[in-house]
Amino acid sequence: MTDDYAKRHLSFEGCFNFRDIGGYETSNGSSIRWGKYYRAGRQDRMTPKDIDLAKELRIATQIDLRRPDEIREQGRGPFEDLGARYENLAVIPDGGSERLNQLVGDVGISGARYLGYLDFGSEVWLRLFNIFADEANYPILLHCTAGKDRTGVSTAFLLSVLGASRPVIDADYLMTNRDVERQVDYVQQNFGLPKGYDRSSMLIAAGVPQTAIADFLDGVDERYGGPIDYLREIGVANNTFDRIREILLTD
Repeated sequence: MTDDYAKRHLSFEGCFNFRDIGGYETSNGSSIRWGKYYRAGRQDRMTPKDIDLAKELRIATQIDLRRPDEIREQGRGPFEDLGARYENLAVIPDGGSERLNQLVGDVGISGARYLGYLDFGSEVWLRLFNIFADEANYPILLHCTAGKDRTGVSTAFLLSVLGASRPVIDADYLMTNRDVERQVDYVQQNFGLPKGYDRSSMLIAAGVPQTAIADFLDGVDERYGGPIDYLREIGVANNTFDRIREILLTD
């Protein structure tokens, strides 16, 4: 499930963890369409060469999952100027990281921390799936800062709705680790590592733990009966799921 990484990964010079979820097979024998949904990290460091490649994607909607303070610090990147409509859906609100630390401890990324995202309310997830259900919004670029945690949870929800198996969802999540060394090299060479980090700790921070998305999905199963049951509980309608599948799945 990871042998096509080179096919789905877009190797931008100044943007990392940018890839297409197309081609994954689903439980009904369909597969996900290529060129419809991209997941990524921040784009504000894209080079002129990167922007030339970005133009070819013809992104219609940029969904930004970052907090407002992250956006103010990093900027929105080039996709609005390339014609994309911009949506900010902050999975973690201002002050939310501190609340997560109180809830699960300041111990880094984990499935428990991902579950904490859901405690900030349902509005973001409802809006997200309404966007997914409108074909005029595609191609979609969904991202946060690193493109791994908030983006990973959102993509796991979407892949679940599309009928991807748990091994496929796990493998897609773990592909983040395939671009970590390149990202750390870029940061080290161009900006220097953040205070308190050496190369080894930065490689860990830029990647994802092996079991975090599986632990998150196990927690959703235990609390709600599964991702689709959770989304139904917060108000996502069955016809919304149907529209998303019609848009993103092959016949």
